Amino acid sequence: MSDHKHGEMNIEVQQKTFDGFMSMVTKGSIAIILLLIFIALVNG
Repeated sequence: MSDHKHGEMNIEVQQKTFDGFMSMVTKGSIAIILLLIFIALVNG
């Protein structure tokens, strides 16, 4: 445990995973908002 130094771990894979997750959340949110707008216009 004493050999651990803060900030030296390679987090490239975790960063790519997080970026992909945020991208999917953003695209999904936009798709849901557009779907709700479409439904509101059709039922108007």
